[in-house]
Amino acid sequence: MFIQQISDALFNMPFLQACLWGLLWNVMIVLGCVVAGEGIIRLNQNHRVADVPPPLTRTEVGLACSTVLLNTLITALGLWMWRNGWIETLPATFFRVLLDFVVFFLGMDLGMYVLHRLAHHPKIYPWAHLTHHKYENPRPLTLFVLNPLEVLGFGFLWLFAVWVYPATIEGMVVYLTFNVIFGLLGHVGVEPFPVAWIKRPVLKEISTSTFHAEHHQDAHHNFGFYTLLWDRLFKTLSPAYEQDFQRAASRGHEKP
Repeated sequence: MFIQQISDALFNMPFLQACLWGLLWNVMIVLGCVVAGEGIIRLNQNHRVADVPPPLTRTEVGLACSTVLLNTLITALGLWMWRNGWIETLPATFFRVLLDFVVFFLGMDLGMYVLHRLAHHPKIYPWAHLTHHKYENPRPLTLFVLNPLEVLGFGFLWLFAVWVYPATIEGMVVYLTFNVIFGLLGHVGVEPFPVAWIKRPVLKEISTSTFHAEHHQDAHHNFGFYTLLWDRLFKTLSPAYEQDFQRAASRGHEKP
């Protein structure tokens, strides 16, 4: 009900006002990730999967700010598409929201895997994705330290998804929430999950901090975002993944 009330308000308020709310929301996401990420790091200092990053630079802050602005642009475009009938939303039921989440979770995971592989093509990599890979030892803010082309690429992928697949507002919100959580966990530089994580039939296919940290240090493996499914299928999963995860997740381990 609360989500529906907010969506109704955004749909009916003046467009510029809705865009300003979108800007505020994107700023809050960045600040929330930084605060939550630092908390995760403090609680898992002995479970590092990457070295402590060097001091923050103005370039990182500038790129993060550009990401906020471009994400707001994507938000505004999505709002315009919704108001003009390009994006269709459906009434929410528990099972429909669950279905929407699963469709977005797996569909976007595959779509972003494909875009990620393309971003590593030798003719594309220097122009876009190299920016993100300059930061091999990530911090929470690194999630937003992206080349503008990359931000727009992932943003338009999301708009395409909601254009072709009518869904509930609640399903979109649940998916986007998990999207931020997975992005944050991939850039904290520590492993918060227990060793048993990769021993469970379903959980072992879910991305971890170790999984994405390995990609920052080895650009030829681990292209997935939420799952390991596509990396397993296309043989791009790091052969050292399970060993690195167990080492980081083990109690008392500290990366030298």
